[in-house]
Amino acid sequence: MLFRSKYKENIMNKFKKIGLSALAGSLVATSAYAGEVTVAGSAGMFLEHINGGAANSGKSFSMSNQLTFTGGGELDNGLNVSISFVIDQGDDTTTSVGSGTLTFGGGAPFDSHSVTVSSDSLGSLTMTGEGMDSASGAVDGTVSGNIWDAFQASADEPQAAPGAAGGLNYTLPSLMDDLTVKASYSPKGSNADSSTAWSVAYAGVDGLSLTFARGEDNATAGSEADHEVMKATYAYGPVTVGYMESDYNDAVASGDQNTTAYNVAYTVSDELSLSYGSEELTFGAASATNVAAEFERVKVTYVSGGMTLTASQASGDNVSYTTATTEDREVWALGASFAF
Repeated sequence: MLFRSKYKENIMNKFKKIGLSALAGSLVATSAYAGEVTVAGSAGMFLEHINGGAANSGKSFSMSNQLTFTGGGELDNGLNVSISFVIDQGDDTTTSVGSGTLTFGGGAPFDSHSVTVSSDSLGSLTMTGEGMDSASGAVDGTVSGNIWDAFQASADEPQAAPGAAGGLNYTLPSLMDDLTVKASYSPKGSNADSSTAWSVAYAGVDGLSLTFARGEDNATAGSEADHEVMKATYAYGPVTVGYMESDYNDAVASGDQNTTAYNVAYTVSDELSLSYGSEELTFGAASATNVAAEFERVKVTYVSGGMTLTASQASGDNVSYTTATTEDREVWALGASFAF
């Protein structure tokens, strides 16, 4: 009887261990496949003073705010799925909520949104929505921070890179350390060819980052255009320099655009940095009445936790691609941005 009792006790202990192990395994498996949703936001307050020409608007206040929702998780087949969408103050939609309405002010309900499926061995495939970039559009911003944007009320905006809503972006799995290769595809209607783009980025040399991208933008039939972007930045100690060149070759010569920019930044401390940037934009064929627009900016940035304070002075010459004295402008700006 004693032997039978001990045998029964050993069997029960083994079952307990097996049961606990199975439970622990199920808990680990459940947590591995559980999805997560996060919300991040940003807000900014700005004061600008514009003088010169018809754009002399004196002092003006402006603000920005944005919420970013992201979510995702790992499936039981090893694939990772994630979603992302952004709501900001420029969006405008009215939605019924019970007996009332909820209104966002400005345009589409989401500024940008996407769905991504990825794995280490297969790379990542992203379907993009409104406001998202193609493979070449992701490097379309200038190294000097788009100084022209402060003068966009009078200057023609540089053409965006190919690709927008309803496109696919594919990032290849890692071919070698610090090398990223992307491709994108956006189908078009109205008898136009589809838009495609690709980009290569390399950051394998300490402090150096190189990017080249090329795309074909076929938004509508007869408006095909090629777009190339080259960008390089190098950081050595507290100094970072950058150079960027973008060529947009339209089907019609008058639509050709070229953007050249460079930037020098100096990090004084973990909180304080100084920068100087310059941009030159051409639009169409150069002539006595069609000249390059030139922009410069000096900027001071102070960062404390999630708060960023900026002060800048920018100047623009020939902002509408003419030599008229009314096309020379200045913009002084103060800003406070918050991330949470």
